[in-house]
Amino acid sequence: MHRLRLLRAVVTVAVATLLVAFSWSSSATAQRDRRERTLFVSAVTDSGEPVEGLGPDAFVVKEDGVRREVLRVSPATEPMDVAILVDNSTAAAEEITFLRSSLSAFVQRMAPDNKVAVVTLADRPTIKVEYTDDAVRLKNAAGSLFSTPQSGMTLLDGIFETVNGLRRRETPRAVVVPVVTDGVEFTTHYFRDIVNVLVKNRVSLHMVTIGPFYHGEEHGTRERSFLLDAGPRESGGQRISLLSAHGLDGAMEKLAKELRSQYKVVYSRPESLIPPDKVTVEAGKPGLTVRGTEARGENGA
Repeated sequence: MHRLRLLRAVVTVAVATLLVAFSWSSSATAQRDRRERTLFVSAVTDSGEPVEGLGPDAFVVKEDGVRREVLRVSPATEPMDVAILVDNSTAAAEEITFLRSSLSAFVQRMAPDNKVAVVTLADRPTIKVEYTDDAVRLKNAAGSLFSTPQSGMTLLDGIFETVNGLRRRETPRAVVVPVVTDGVEFTTHYFRDIVNVLVKNRVSLHMVTIGPFYHGEEHGTRERSFLLDAGPRESGGQRISLLSAHGLDGAMEKLAKELRSQYKVVYSRPESLIPPDKVTVEAGKPGLTVRGTEARGENGA
């Protein structure tokens, strides 16, 4: 009987020890996960070509201006949601043939392994194709674009509604790609509304503009002008400015290559109850341009 009690006591202690060890291990893993944060980063040359084979020394990550340690760098394989916003207003009538051709090729490059949506912007944002990886369906949608007579564009509204729609999706990377001409802009939004929703939801804005885009004092034109600068810069995207649609094929091909060649950059964040207001990534090597956006799903985003 005494041996039985002793055996039970030994077993109880062993089980308790295992539970403590498991609890400590789980706690340590959770703590580590809370301290590790992720950015999805593009790294290109001065001519816009993706750079392969980079390591942690190529990236400088800062939170509110304080440098953080980069732990790991690897090619990004996580899927993307890509929303293409197309100007099909009256102002785009002369460019619509170029838009059909360039966007047909772009969706075919992006659709494998990613979900792509096409939204038109004439008079009001209209979903032409919901998020799908069906390249044939996307190509047909892009190839059947027509301009709408006597219509204006709704770029700011389109971005705002698209990003709000992305909030319901769990894809770790999200990109909005407007392709627009310099026509009339209808909106009641302010550019800061759009920038804030992009940053909050960790969606990068890659803006492709065709034409001079002069600044004006009308509300829509003024707010769009400010957005063209602040939106891409603050969301981790870029503005690709074309004087004519003849350069659209090359621009869209280069953008597709960049997005499909992004890096996953994991860095360390000290424990804190207050998240940083601003996370930035810079090049750690000369001749390199980097831009990045925080991974969605971290800290509730």
